[in-house]
Amino acid sequence: MTRQKSSLTEPQYFILAALMDGPLHGYGIIKAAEQATGGRLRIAVGTLYGALDRLERAGLVDPGEEEIVDGRARRYYRLTEDGTEALGREALRMQQAAALVIGRSRNAGTAPA
Repeated sequence: MTRQKSSLTEPQYFILAALMDGPLHGYGIIKAAEQATGGRLRIAVGTLYGALDRLERAGLVDPGEEEIVDGRARRYYRLTEDGTEALGREALRMQQAAALVIGRSRNAGTAPA
């Protein structure tokens, strides 16, 4: 199942971005997203696993290997090819949206021709 070409939510975007360098477990994803945003985005555990479930159903992430740490299962998630493409599309969409605003703000205050 492939994800439609709709926008990702901010947590979904940073979850996928966290997986760009390789598989991570839930806590690793939370920390990577927090670090990438300078602490601005703190993904709650419930939000994370709900988002991972939706991303998995959309074919954007795969649950990979599982290991037992301190008697608890730790699952590692990895980015799929579709996930990489969706992340790239979203980054481009945001870049284009930002360029529009930045370009217009440079011309703010000038009279129309």
